[in-house]
Amino acid sequence: MQIFTVGGAVRDELLGRPCDDHDYVVVGATPEALLAQGFRPVGKDFPVFLHPETHAEYALARTERKTGRGYHGFTFHAAPDVTLAEDLARRDLTINAMARDENGQIIDPFCGQQDLASKILRHVGPAFAEDPVRILRIARFAARFTEFSIAPETLALMRQMVTAGEVDHLVAERVWQELAKGLMEVRPSRMFEVLRECGALVRLLPEVDALFGVPQRADYHPEIDTGIHALLVIDQSARRGFPLTVRYAALCHDLGKAQTPADILPRHIGHEARSERLCATLSERLRVPNDCRELALLVARHHGTIHRAGELRVSTIVELLEKCDALRRPGRFTELLDACLCDYTGRTGWENRNYDSPQRLLAALAAVNGVDAGKIAADCVDRGKIPERIRRARIAAVREALNEPADQPEQ
Repeated sequence: MQIFTVGGAVRDELLGRPCDDHDYVVVGATPEALLAQGFRPVGKDFPVFLHPETHAEYALARTERKTGRGYHGFTFHAAPDVTLAEDLARRDLTINAMARDENGQIIDPFCGQQDLASKILRHVGPAFAEDPVRILRIARFAARFTEFSIAPETLALMRQMVTAGEVDHLVAERVWQELAKGLMEVRPSRMFEVLRECGALVRLLPEVDALFGVPQRADYHPEIDTGIHALLVIDQSARRGFPLTVRYAALCHDLGKAQTPADILPRHIGHEARSERLCATLSERLRVPNDCRELALLVARHHGTIHRAGELRVSTIVELLEKCDALRRPGRFTELLDACLCDYTGRTGWENRNYDSPQRLLAALAAVNGVDAGKIAADCVDRGKIPERIRRARIAAVREALNEPADQPEQ
């Protein structure tokens, strides 16, 4: 029995990058042999085991054979006679098809070290075309390794896979898993650029693909193209280190601009309601987690109003806070403002512009939180007037905090 470190751990070590996730391949062993040593089985489709002490994953060397469409259309063969080279041959990229033995020697049958030095993402072999998830993985790696290019033959193969309909058979959970990882990379825009270049974006995320080529007013959006703006916004969310909830909301905030009537372009009147509807459709199709979906819907619905926070009447600000449930969920409201910040600065030449809306709205929220609604309710004789009294008190508190006159007009 021989044990090898494989995949990303070897790649990242050679790149000098930190890696917390180590995977191991076991050659020349059986499931019974690993069980006898205290390993715990976890794999459903193929034999993967957890180390009894470190809990790291150890997989028996295996080969695979395509038996159907999509991600699950495979059968696996794991046996003591499967070699390390055969196991590495089924991997996606040459830079992920390297191994290190227990003496530290690198095994590199597909020239992964050379592609690392040349900064190239290249598929290992023809078997790449059998698994459509690999299109998403390459796009995700492009977002992580921003200086790497995709080998022309690999990009051509990805296009062939899209044309053959392979991506149409991907299950929603797998698409979301890779999309979420890609959004958390250093430059997530590259993931969508690669997906668009190979034709997969329109099949997987048609709501996002439709944004490209849609014009916006140059005075508000010097980049003009709505699709380019969406990419700038998600890159802003990455540059600022925001969580996945904010990054997904940044991606979805302007989806409705793709459905703006042609006769009013480049203006986008009412795009917030359209964006909210399309965001709901996309989130349902991909089975997006509730925290990401809820924030994205809020951002789509309210980002236009939040951008105008400096022009709003105090009563409108209080109403906005209530609609966003900011009093009960202040953390989510802060993320809403973070996504709006990315929208505002995600425009060519606007990256370092001052954006006052978050400061103004957070000051308003603090003032509203300072109102003792319980005391107002206890002191109110007419129970039916309690909501009105509380609302008046909140408006007064916000007006004082923002130093606004009572007759402030809304522009």
